[in-house]
Amino acid sequence: MSKAAPDHHDAELLLKIYDLRREAVMRESRDAINRDYWPRNAEEALAILKPEHPLNRAYRQTSTYWEMVYGMARHGVIHADFLLESNGEGLLLFARVEPYLAQIREQTSPRAFRNAEWLAGSGELAAAIMATFRGRVQKRLGGK
Repeated sequence: MSKAAPDHHDAELLLKIYDLRREAVMRESRDAINRDYWPRNAEEALAILKPEHPLNRAYRQTSTYWEMVYGMARHGVIHADFLLESNGEGLLLFARVEPYLAQIREQTSPRAFRNAEWLAGSGELAAAIMATFRGRVQKRLGGK
């Protein structure tokens, strides 16, 4: 459902998305998730869903932000590849939760990470980004 080609509206929206990423609380949440959330199993992936978990607020803010942004691509509001050229960070989070997606959806909502999942399978650029991120996750967690 992606747009055929980006236009100046896509550019304006992309700049707004970037501006929102720089907001102080959002930046702090993104930094915390990117630094500290590397689940090795379903138990660790689900622990963050508990309100008392120290990363719960950052996780909710970050995951819902990227779902909102990626939903714009899924619904044709912004060109998917144009968005991905500078906003793949949410797919790194998706690569970390992907192995536990069924459990996360069972514990939260069947729609959890639906937009990230769509974007991850949206084309060649997304496939290349996901291959890189899956490799990064595997390496970080001690895999091959």
